[in-house]
Amino acid sequence: MPDLPLTIAVGNYDRTKGIIDGRVKVEGCSVSCFPLYPEEIFFRTFRYGEFDVSELSFSSYIRMVAQGTCDYIGIPAFVSRIFRHSGIYVREGSGITKPEDLIGKRIGVPEYQITAVVWIRGMLQHVYGVDPKSCHWRNGGQEQPGRAERTPLAPIPGLDLVPLEPHQTLVDMLRDGELDALFTARPPSSFLKGEPHIKRLFSDVRGAEQHYWREHQLFPIMHLVGIKKSLVEAHPWLATSVYKAFCEAKDIATRDLHDVNALITTLPWVDEEARATEALMGKDFWRYGVHESAREIEALTSYAYEQGLTARKVGIEELFARSTYEVSKV
Repeated sequence: MPDLPLTIAVGNYDRTKGIIDGRVKVEGCSVSCFPLYPEEIFFRTFRYGEFDVSELSFSSYIRMVAQGTCDYIGIPAFVSRIFRHSGIYVREGSGITKPEDLIGKRIGVPEYQITAVVWIRGMLQHVYGVDPKSCHWRNGGQEQPGRAERTPLAPIPGLDLVPLEPHQTLVDMLRDGELDALFTARPPSSFLKGEPHIKRLFSDVRGAEQHYWREHQLFPIMHLVGIKKSLVEAHPWLATSVYKAFCEAKDIATRDLHDVNALITTLPWVDEEARATEALMGKDFWRYGVHESAREIEALTSYAYEQGLTARKVGIEELFARSTYEVSKV
């Protein structure tokens, strides 16, 4: 039987590199890989369904599952995880020195629904008591005008959320004092340039994120991998084959962190950094799997519902191909 042709779009990460460069095979498939930036992947996937297998924004995926409009089914390969304390930027002189000071302030977001911002709001609400409805939200392009929500967002009762004008950007509005804070996954250009008006809310990001892990045992999931439902229905073996490949690629990346013969990463103490992370978070700190990541999945589905992004709370059992809940072990 000839191999099934399969297109895969994912970010060019160490944990996906094995699939991209062909070292890791997807059983029964002939793969064409597209290593792209997440924003482009999401736009092309959610708008046009261009890829058979695609990295997906977890929050947007949850929303579409809740609406019954998603053409993809997830596998629990969480190719993007990151703590998001570093994504909270504030304007110097805004009076914001601690999380509670965000109440009543004007906060810009590239999109209200992006996963990074959902996690930030969830953390602020559950850890610091900052209700999203106590803030004033403005959404639009961070660096370029014209950005809109990637999937349609219905009005959320009690929430002050206003799109930017066609000529406005979040970076300029924060600089001009029209915003007090900016929540974003991508560092704003003004911060990278060292402009004096902008700073991070948490000055010791690493310390704050490690404390968050110790207290809550949550390593926020940003993206998962999805497969077109029509393909899984036609080829029931496909979801497991794709999941196994992503797990193998991640295992290669994890082992490479400890290879001190010739450093795979352009950092001199990557082995020591990996060992310190394992000491804090465990050997399998970048977990794949439904059961292994149930705390984060439950938190994100709860935040999406609490924040008005879904009309109902989505169950974990709705999100992933059933064959990927358990895998055989030797």
